[in-house]
Amino acid sequence: MRRADKRMRSLEQSSLENFLATDAARRAAAISLVTQVAQGYLRLRELDERLVLARKTVASREESFRIFKRRFEVGSTSKLDLTQVETLLWQAQSLSAQLEQQRAAQAHALTLLVGTPVDWAPGQGGVDDQSVLSELRVGLPSDLLTSRPDIAAAEHQLKAALTNIGAARAAFFPRVTLTGAFGSASAELDGLFGAGSRSWTFLPSISLPIFDAGRNRANLDLANVRSDLAVASYEKSIQNAFRDVSDALSARRWLTEQVRIQQNTLAAQTERARLATLRYDNGAAAFLEVLDAQRDLLSVEQQLVQTRSALLSSRVSLYAALGGGTTELISVSASRAP
Repeated sequence: MRRADKRMRSLEQSSLENFLATDAARRAAAISLVTQVAQGYLRLRELDERLVLARKTVASREESFRIFKRRFEVGSTSKLDLTQVETLLWQAQSLSAQLEQQRAAQAHALTLLVGTPVDWAPGQGGVDDQSVLSELRVGLPSDLLTSRPDIAAAEHQLKAALTNIGAARAAFFPRVTLTGAFGSASAELDGLFGAGSRSWTFLPSISLPIFDAGRNRANLDLANVRSDLAVASYEKSIQNAFRDVSDALSARRWLTEQVRIQQNTLAAQTERARLATLRYDNGAAAFLEVLDAQRDLLSVEQQLVQTRSALLSSRVSLYAALGGGTTELISVSASRAP
């Protein structure tokens, strides 16, 4: 009778753990939805910002075309120059039309994702970087990742399989710091992945019995432990969690650097376009020089907005990688307040 009671309790505990694993999967789906909506909204705002730049360019080139058309009519400029100015205008109008179409499609996708009609009014300014995610302090512990729903679900599945979760976590979960200086990935986190291939290099140390409830096997080797489906799923969830954080922190670091470089490029390109126009007006250069400078300027403006959007999107990815937020994310702006 005692064996039957023990079996019944075991089945009840297993059912509870399976239910908790399902609930964790529900939370993972909720975080995924929040992430998709946030990234979709950032994409919409990116298109709004690019559209503002494109429309300003169209207005400027319409005025240039009007001026050059008048010059051509009075014989002070050539047909070639007029045609080149007209070409610039058509290119800007084409870009504006493309962005309008992309924005409409993105708004439709967001409405479908949210599940209710929303007035996605165009934004006039860029998104403030700090409004997307607070800065990270140095030395965030990897234990934060145990709050990720996918890891929580895998741990509940381990418990449902009558597994010693403490021993499993001790064996498979690396104890490292996640963040280094300036919110970048720590050297310990980077060290978990092989150089070049970025493959997982952490080797679990099986020094404790992982299976209990009559299934103790104290001297398991790693191959035998990995043969258990629940343990293999748990180990894979941990690998994915650390990879997600590493990728998000890497993107954050290098996209920040790209934004800085492109901001400098934009300043230089703006000056180039100004000087090219000045040289043409003074008869020191052909209009082709102005044409090239203005084309490059529009391209750099659009690229900068796209890279800033990618940087903000990487912050949202980091939010999801850390399990949907944590109290460890301390705002730098708050700490710098007088």
